[in-house]
Amino acid sequence: MLSDVFGSLVSWLVDTIGSLGYTGIVALMFLESSFFPFPSEVVMPPAGFLAHGGHMSLLGVLLTGIAGSLLGALFNYWLSLRFGRPFFIKYGKHFGITSEVLDKADSFFERHGHISTFVGRLIPVIRQYISLPAGIARMNLTRFCFYTTLGAGIWVVILTLLGYWLGANQTLIRRHLSEVSFALCAVCTVVVAVYVWRQKTNQKSKKSR
Repeated sequence: MLSDVFGSLVSWLVDTIGSLGYTGIVALMFLESSFFPFPSEVVMPPAGFLAHGGHMSLLGVLLTGIAGSLLGALFNYWLSLRFGRPFFIKYGKHFGITSEVLDKADSFFERHGHISTFVGRLIPVIRQYISLPAGIARMNLTRFCFYTTLGAGIWVVILTLLGYWLGANQTLIRRHLSEVSFALCAVCTVVVAVYVWRQKTNQKSKKSR
């Protein structure tokens, strides 16, 4: 039953993307990258399938998918920048969130926002919401855009190529997507571990001077 529903959704998305073209990809990926519960896993593979059939440009699909992801992330960033801090200043005390906690978040994202944003874009569930703490902490916008684009780009490329190579075979796509997600989580763990190790090594090196 679930597979039938998923298949119908994919068919609808193929038709929608086919009719709206690249604008449809941008709009759907905007929704996916913002706080709306709309998974990219059902957007980019159908677009890749259309590119394989010659109905769309593969490069165009990749660029518009990344653009939509960045725009959605910027929307979240703006929301949290505009409303997040005032909200926590006013109501955060009821949840143990004080001005000191917010200042520490600012300091953390100043020093580690790039790795947090990049890795966050590659982890399921977190990828949609990593923009919120970045906005609250007022992370440098240029760095935010760069690392968001880098992380989102990797994810968009993977999803698009799965659809490009596997076509409309949703069973294979879901199976390989699960394997890819697990592999990305493992890679992110290694990246974070190496980053922490380098940070500690640099701190020790500075202290010994």
